[in-house]
Amino acid sequence: MNRRTFLTASALAALGTGTLGLTACANGDAVPELEDAEDAVAGRPFAMGVQLYTLRSLLDEDVAGTLEALAEIGYDEVETAGYHGLSPADFRAALDAAGLRAPAGHRQLPQLTPDALPETIEEAQALGYEYIVCPWIQEAERQTLDDYRALADTFNDIGSRCADAGLQFAFHNHDFEFEPIDGTVPFDLLLERTEPSLVDYELDLFWVVAAGADPIAYLEDHPGRFPLYHVKDYAPDDDPSMVAVGAGTIPFADIFEVAQAQGRIAHAFVEHDNPHDPLATVADSYAYLTNLYD
Repeated sequence: MNRRTFLTASALAALGTGTLGLTACANGDAVPELEDAEDAVAGRPFAMGVQLYTLRSLLDEDVAGTLEALAEIGYDEVETAGYHGLSPADFRAALDAAGLRAPAGHRQLPQLTPDALPETIEEAQALGYEYIVCPWIQEAERQTLDDYRALADTFNDIGSRCADAGLQFAFHNHDFEFEPIDGTVPFDLLLERTEPSLVDYELDLFWVVAAGADPIAYLEDHPGRFPLYHVKDYAPDDDPSMVAVGAGTIPFADIFEVAQAQGRIAHAFVEHDNPHDPLATVADSYAYLTNLYD
């Protein structure tokens, strides 16, 4: 059995045997066994995706087989975090072959400078992106509130250049943006100083909760700013560790209800930074999220 066959078979086994049968809900109950994924998908307010960073170890070995395994689980789309040795065109071909789309991809700030951005935009267009997402701010660039003010100006400029190319720019948070500096929460400053038509936000629900903030409050206070989500769960104890979606404490149904009411939720990407078994983790997460709308 080659690697591609093994990965796809593993995903199918997870779907057909015990891996997806019962998943722990945030309230401790068990999710009923998934009976009809097609019907459940039809009721979701967002497309179901995976941030491919979760499966980087598998992708480094077999891009095509890993993408096929995700499609077999039932995922509609992915968010990229590199091409794993392939050209953008070849990676797009692998996505197409698996029946997946990539509406978003992560690019670091050095890839978003005025000199580098044209190539980044060209790659994004080749891959079919709607969003170019900045996932990280280097520590040296986020020491003061003036640093964050400068970042907001930079984000507005990137967003304008992306808009000219028919793309949307977004920023992805971690926990450090919620640590106050001189009494001001940097994430609040970014939201205030970035132009809503140019800069969207990809809300990483785990890191919001890990920082002690309330994702629902941010949705209510800033309606329409969060069309993208990283969906990963917070372990049901004091240890800020990640678990498969549904096995932790984050109230995803409540969060998505608020987001859906605002009419802006578009893409939810399951993610786990360091899963023990990447395919089992994303399969369990898929079952939980799908059952929310069964």
